[in-house]
Amino acid sequence: MSRRHLLVLDVDSTLIRQEVIELIAARAGTERLVAEITERAMRGELDFAASLAERVATLKGVRDSVFADVISEVELTPGAAELVASAQAADWVVALVSGGFEEIVTSIAARVGITRFVANRLEVRDGALTGRTIGPVVDRNAKAIALKAFAAAEGIDIADTVAIGDGANDLGMMEIAGVSVAFAAKPVVREAADIAVDGPRLDEAWPLILDAINRAA
Repeated sequence: MSRRHLLVLDVDSTLIRQEVIELIAARAGTERLVAEITERAMRGELDFAASLAERVATLKGVRDSVFADVISEVELTPGAAELVASAQAADWVVALVSGGFEEIVTSIAARVGITRFVANRLEVRDGALTGRTIGPVVDRNAKAIALKAFAAAEGIDIADTVAIGDGANDLGMMEIAGVSVAFAAKPVVREAADIAVDGPRLDEAWPLILDAINRAA
């Protein structure tokens, strides 16, 4: 019987083309500011949790109808659905970890047939965003913890896990995974990864992942 494997993907700018928080910020008139902060956070120049709080604060007052609007705008990265399908066809467990928001990730996960994911949650009161998140922030450390938890729940050895991401917030899970993949990534992430794929298709990573696993076997 072949060993089981776990594939964990970042969402924003990895599984999907956009940064969801920037799509929401466009409704708040703060898209440029949020995009600048996001870029610095993904390069590793800012603490993620603090930068998330600063960005989310600018969303205060946006109506919660924004979730449906943003879901309709989200575009999967070319090759994303194919990568997930290839992994699932090989009997891999596939999961998502996101510094974005559960309200959007739920729909994205369903679109590609994924049921396991963790993400941040936005606080809503009286039909509008409060400018705060709910619960622990899904930061670099939380992503690593999530990968370990997914693997443990499925009885998969950490050596048989693969993590794919693009920003500094993904480095924690990439450091502990058996194989790490940088996709269209920031320099700090590209340098740390076992495999670097510049795109444009996410499924370009699949044969490289299989090769790395076969060489390690």
